[in-house]
Amino acid sequence: MLKVGVDKQGLAFIEASCGGGCQSHAPAFKARPNEPAYALLPPSNGVKVNQYGKSIQLVDENDPLAGQSLNINNSPAVSSNPNRYQQHGFHFTADNCIGCHACEAACSEKNALPAHISFRSVGYVEGGTYPDFRRVNISMACNHCDDPVCLKGCPTRAYTKFAEYGAVLQDPDICFGCGYCTWVCPYNAPQLDPIKGEVSKCNMCVDRLEVGLKPACVSACLAGALDFGVVETAPENRVQNKLAIPGFPDPEITHPNIRFQQVRELPREMRRTDSMPLLYVKKEEAGKIRYQPQVAARPRGITAGKTSGREWSFEKLRSREDPLVIFTLISQCVIGSFLTLFLGPVIGLEVLSVNAHPTAHMALLSGLLALETFALVISTAHLGKPHRFYRAFNNLRYSPVSREVAGIAVFYNALGLYTLLSAVPGLFSRPLPHELISGLQVFSGWLAAASGPVALYAMYRIYRIKARPYWDHWQVATSFYGSMLALGPLAVALVYAGVLVHQGQAFSGLLAVLAWPIALGLSMEGLGLIAHARDLERRGGEAAASRMEQRTRFGKTYILRNTGLALAIALVGALGVTHADGAAGFWVWALAALLIVATALIGRALFYVLVIPTTMPGAFFWRNQGFEQHARETGLARMPQVGVLPDAH
Repeated sequence: MLKVGVDKQGLAFIEASCGGGCQSHAPAFKARPNEPAYALLPPSNGVKVNQYGKSIQLVDENDPLAGQSLNINNSPAVSSNPNRYQQHGFHFTADNCIGCHACEAACSEKNALPAHISFRSVGYVEGGTYPDFRRVNISMACNHCDDPVCLKGCPTRAYTKFAEYGAVLQDPDICFGCGYCTWVCPYNAPQLDPIKGEVSKCNMCVDRLEVGLKPACVSACLAGALDFGVVETAPENRVQNKLAIPGFPDPEITHPNIRFQQVRELPREMRRTDSMPLLYVKKEEAGKIRYQPQVAARPRGITAGKTSGREWSFEKLRSREDPLVIFTLISQCVIGSFLTLFLGPVIGLEVLSVNAHPTAHMALLSGLLALETFALVISTAHLGKPHRFYRAFNNLRYSPVSREVAGIAVFYNALGLYTLLSAVPGLFSRPLPHELISGLQVFSGWLAAASGPVALYAMYRIYRIKARPYWDHWQVATSFYGSMLALGPLAVALVYAGVLVHQGQAFSGLLAVLAWPIALGLSMEGLGLIAHARDLERRGGEAAASRMEQRTRFGKTYILRNTGLALAIALVGALGVTHADGAAGFWVWALAALLIVATALIGRALFYVLVIPTTMPGAFFWRNQGFEQHARETGLARMPQVGVLPDAH
């Protein structure tokens, strides 16, 4: 049974029976009679509002939602903890952490995690020179945020923000493994298991909280660095309750429920030891000292390879998002092609009407429908559990992924209906009046024409992620709509040019008109790229680091794409002005099409591999993409204890 409440920000707090699905796989936890004091939950200090201005009390004690069982492992018990409905969170004292990883081990043991998954991980940043060298360890898991972007982004509604303790819980049984929550979370909290094809994460050890105990990771901390309790209630002997320390992403992204103490003086610059080309520089603003991320040279050795100069890195263009490269480009091409075919006769291009070339018209419509079917099928290859694709519609209120899927579904079905009614106009002639069939055809056509661009807007919104600065730019819109304008009319132009050449007719008039939207789309892409590059450098941090990768690791590939784009714009413009015709003109257009498609593929692949997210720092041998690559190349990944899967998936 579900009982739902809504907070002031519109986020749902849900009392529910989880049945164990969103909890630990361990048996129901029972407190021992002699539990040490450090393992017991402390009382609240009485603070009512947190540092973000949000009430710490999530549900009033007299609210009918209060007093419900969490039904952990089918237990009907309800905790008597007086702070049960207050927001809890972690407190990390960075000065105390010795990097022993006991918190990781305790969490993994309690949740029966495989070696390649870790709900809590310890990374570090370091700075200074010998003998005054400093290192800051950071132990991080889910921060059970006030504004959980994972909950809003998840298309399947696998996440729930509970009124009990303010825990953000996730049910792997609902998840279909799209990984979008791993994109939007700045703290590496959701963990996508490529073997199981599902996401799981820290559950705040709510079974321990229900019996008055702190989470397992906190109880296992040897140095007293990690603690837990009602948020804003600092542990004993703490003088700070800060929102961030060096290496921690901007807390304004999600308002995380973790507080820090870091008193020791640190060097001006603190560097990451993983392969992320970032360092953190001390700056004082409004009397407060903050460490802001800045771009750093790529480190030498196994973590990155070369430190300067341009590279091709063609082999690194492949990624888990390869299905999305194909899906996005094909969808944008199909939408642009249909708009061209449907609206062409409206603006005077009668050659595109069904009456002018009925066979070509129907063949192109059918081809577009088949192409979009292929795109939808291949998009499910991005899912860990493709057979659960239908769950993508579950979170239309919050998730841009759900809205994109819904928009594409409306366009796809409208396109299918329009194609069917255009192909067999006499199929329904007996049972239904001709006027009704004609009206349905016009309606489905305009519905497809309207829903296509709307679906692309939802697709664009997916990538406006604060935790991924490289994507969080309007250039994504110019890229997606530019591809629609360039690839769509280009496909129609080639099909009809081939038909007209075969019939011995001139096609230069049609292609001279279609050259304008093609050139416009390519120009939109180019102008967006120019503005994007400038803004990346201006914004600094992870954005500037992505820009550096763009100019170094993928420097030659980036130049190749830009050169191809410039040549394509010039070639299409020349063809539109010169009105090239005949077989020779057709093959020149085909060459331009090949150049445009190759440029689009390279550009879209770069779009996915250049992202440097605002993630927590890893260590040299842990949560380090460079070491993971090295482990696979040398065979270390075949040792399960290394924690790296042999297959990159």
